[in-house]
Amino acid sequence: MNADLVISLLINALEIALLVAAPMLLFGLVVGLVVSIFQAVTQIQEMTLAFIPKILAIMISMAVFFPWMLQIVVQYTTSLFTNINTYIGK
Repeated sequence: MNADLVISLLINALEIALLVAAPMLLFGLVVGLVVSIFQAVTQIQEMTLAFIPKILAIMISMAVFFPWMLQIVVQYTTSLFTNINTYIGK
């Protein structure tokens, strides 16, 4: 196992992690922005008003995108196990 292969595996793992986390992060960002604008307009500065909608948005996005996220992670894991002979360098 050489350094190029290790770096390639690390980059692929980080790309998969970012790809899987992106929908939840984007939904949380959009809802947080909407709530912040609402708070600025109404001058209501309640912490739970910002926290609870973001948590709900992240949970809903996780429920919606879970099959896709699972498919991505399973494909990556299957690829790792399929090519394990290449990685151990026989």
